[in-house]
Amino acid sequence: MLRYTTLRKKPKDLLALTGLARREFEELLLAFEQALNPPPPRRKRRQRAPGGGRKPSLPTPADKLLFILVYTKTYPLQAVQAQLFGMSQPSANRYIRQLLPILATALDGLGVMPERDGPQVARHERRQSEAPDLIVDGVERRRQRPKNPQIQAIHYSGKKKCHSDKNVVVVNTQTRRVSFLSQTLPGCVHDKALADHAAIRYPKNCTLRSDLGFYGYAPPVREHLQPKKSPRLGS
Repeated sequence: MLRYTTLRKKPKDLLALTGLARREFEELLLAFEQALNPPPPRRKRRQRAPGGGRKPSLPTPADKLLFILVYTKTYPLQAVQAQLFGMSQPSANRYIRQLLPILATALDGLGVMPERDGPQVARHERRQSEAPDLIVDGVERRRQRPKNPQIQAIHYSGKKKCHSDKNVVVVNTQTRRVSFLSQTLPGCVHDKALADHAAIRYPKNCTLRSDLGFYGYAPPVREHLQPKKSPRLGS
């Protein structure tokens, strides 16, 4: 079964399973432990004696962080996740529901959670001590084909020739930090239309980069870099 004490000696496996190097994992672990053990309430609750009760499947905070990072990175079936960590499927489900909000709190404490509200992106970026050089792009993810024909048509992406969901993301080109993640919409929605729907407000002094999927997109920024559209042959 997977345990951090084993994976910390195998940096390539740790990176493949979690998307983090050992240094990044341990930096996140500090914030995760704080979120996992919030300050006790003023009213003292009855505590179980040390050593009492069933032994936990994930005995340490590092194992809990490894568990939820593997789940978010690879997104396996819960039965597969349970086999990887030596527990039952109901236990895996319980840990996932318990640890996902704790991971979100830890990432937010480190300042790396993406903004979800488009009009707040400028204020979110001003809190970061990074060069204001951003790129905006549409990201599609394949999904299972819906059975309803009308929903099939909505989620069908003619460009990708598949059924998909789409988000718009804004990323800092220098640090590769995801600054903004839009709501999820069907794959047939055009990139520019999705960006307009998100109403992203960029810092006025930033450099924004985009591809031709955002042709005609003109937010008020210092500089908007976009490739030129090739003229049609014979025109």
